[in-house]
Amino acid sequence: MALSECGKTSLFTTVKALTSTSVFSKGSFPFEVINVDTSSRSSPPPKPLLIATPTNKGSYPVILFFHGFYLRNYFYTELLQHISSHGFILVAPQLYDLIPPSGTEEIESAANVTNWLEQGLQPLLPGNVSPDLTKLTLSGHSRGGKAAFALALGYAKTSLNFSALLGIDPVAGTGKCCPTEPHILTYVPHSFNFSIPVAVIGTGLGPEKWIPLAPPCAPEGVNHDEFYNECKPPCAHFVAKEYGHMDMLDDNLPGIIGKLSECICKNGSGPKDKMRRSVGGIAVAFLRAYLESDDEDLKAVVADPSLAPAKLDPVEFVPA
Repeated sequence: MALSECGKTSLFTTVKALTSTSVFSKGSFPFEVINVDTSSRSSPPPKPLLIATPTNKGSYPVILFFHGFYLRNYFYTELLQHISSHGFILVAPQLYDLIPPSGTEEIESAANVTNWLEQGLQPLLPGNVSPDLTKLTLSGHSRGGKAAFALALGYAKTSLNFSALLGIDPVAGTGKCCPTEPHILTYVPHSFNFSIPVAVIGTGLGPEKWIPLAPPCAPEGVNHDEFYNECKPPCAHFVAKEYGHMDMLDDNLPGIIGKLSECICKNGSGPKDKMRRSVGGIAVAFLRAYLESDDEDLKAVVADPSLAPAKLDPVEFVPA
């Protein structure tokens, strides 16, 4: 298969796919989940946090994870735990509560959490665990994915540099005619002005209409396809063809918002666990490749997408 430019590429041509890869199962690192509110004793975070962290002694890369529109950070607990069990610290702020702010205010809140990490994160972790903030990844789902891209593009000032970017079904508005502020999409291929590696995970059912008179949850023109199209190499694109926009969330979510999130978008018919393990495994494989110089799992998945629990189609990758 020939290699072409980002967004229109085939995959690794010289790699023989492995018969299996462990990234799609829970990892070997014991972990814990910590809830932190803004009244914590020292260096309180600017927003409430959900932290998933390994508990074994060591220094671990950090992933900032931003929730989707009107969702709750704890809706992603299973996904965050999966990634953490492979040796990552995940910090998931609750960027707003009842009333969503403007997109610009949301990005400023995300920047404030980023700037807090250097002084505030270490005291909240197990005593033998330290965050490696030289390996800091931005990530987010839906509108949170857009916030992650916007932060990487410099729409708010941060005191730390970012090493990688992971968008999980990112969405920039209710349609190409109606993007939300700030307007980060340019509709020019490879126009995003950053040089860090990027992976975009999309859903096949996200662009499909589900509720009458309402737009799809991930409309064409403002969804994962356009985000990926505007990335520069190195960049990767994985689409879970048979799953929907909310299928990486936990099962049986509590409260009215939880119940709404389970029915507002078109969902896949398969177990959500397969989607969570696919998203988590892709994240681990991608970050191992670019943060730890271990690309065997990424090569395996790109060469043989059937290794993932969910059907991935298309799968695209362009190295630097």
